[in-house]
Amino acid sequence: MSALFPTYKRKEFQLQKGSGTYVYDENNKRYLDFTSGIAVTSLGHCHPEVVSALKEQSEKIWHTSNLFKIEQQEILAETLVKETPLDLVFFCNSGAEANEAAIKLAKKYTGKNKIITFKDSFHGRTFGSMSATGQQKIKDGYGPLVPEFVHSPWNESEQLKKNMDDQTAAVMLEIFQGEGGVRMGDDSFYNEIQKLCDEHEILLIIDEVQTGIGRTGKRYAYEHFGLHPDIITLAKGLGNGFPIGAMLGKEKLRDAFGPGSHGTTFGGSPLACAVSQSVLNVIFQENFLKDVERKGNDFKDMLIESLQSCSLVKEIRGKGLLIGIECERPVGSLIEKLEEQGLLTVPAGENVIRLLPPLTVSSEELNAAAGIVKQLFIQFQTVSK
Repeated sequence: MSALFPTYKRKEFQLQKGSGTYVYDENNKRYLDFTSGIAVTSLGHCHPEVVSALKEQSEKIWHTSNLFKIEQQEILAETLVKETPLDLVFFCNSGAEANEAAIKLAKKYTGKNKIITFKDSFHGRTFGSMSATGQQKIKDGYGPLVPEFVHSPWNESEQLKKNMDDQTAAVMLEIFQGEGGVRMGDDSFYNEIQKLCDEHEILLIIDEVQTGIGRTGKRYAYEHFGLHPDIITLAKGLGNGFPIGAMLGKEKLRDAFGPGSHGTTFGGSPLACAVSQSVLNVIFQENFLKDVERKGNDFKDMLIESLQSCSLVKEIRGKGLLIGIECERPVGSLIEKLEEQGLLTVPAGENVIRLLPPLTVSSEELNAAAGIVKQLFIQFQTVSK
């Protein structure tokens, strides 16, 4: 009997070591890791520059209180806001914490309580971020949540407009609903959100926890659509597996988060920031991001071509190296079969297989993964007939 709470439905095997795109279990079986720790290890496992940065900083100082100036925070913050509409950074430890900070900041700055989010969204599991989430299964059993969150239908501008009033502090959205099925809105939907927020002086919060730090082929996913958010939130790929989160905001919000208004014990430690800076030094290079975009396009085209005749597949969608295969049936057994064939994936809802390879994945590895997927779907198609 395990001494752990059973909060996760765990696999029967353990991953004990990794290098690049590959991981190995306790029997030394090799897998292509197309989960990346759920969009976390974007530079793959044990990337030499990240390992070097961790070792170097660990021999200097790991942790200090945020009551002291931390040079590594200053450097990392400048990197994150460079050439964006954002000016300020608050560091924390996770995506849920970053979203909590965004919710608090929006309410404190505006003096209003209503925040509009979207159905099928996912923003975290703390009470504030869980209340923002548009999935009832996340909330069941926890009693009353934080009030005045409104969950508007995804990709529907007219209903969003009706949900806005003079007590609305912010609109909060993911550019791609990752946990909600790798779903993207129309260009017109994003444009209308920006327009409505500008007209009504409502803050625009974009949750980039899964999509930020190069996952879609841009530094941040909002850049694909020319948006100018007031706040964005980050985590996952920001530390390549070392826990760190961040909330970025505009200069006008500075005074709302003055001394004593919010805090964290561990957020933005010298060690976390040094690791994160090493990640950004690689990912935020223009050629690197262009390569992610190219590989993502090639991979999606490969999958579409391979699976176009498969009636089990409804749609293949995504951008960069965030790809979803929506199926006509639940995908749990398909994911297990892919594991048996040496390819690790994760679901996005009940009917979508989500593919999240490291951004450093090679074209050969993408070809290999596409081949495994194609072979499995052909087998399932034959059996179903």
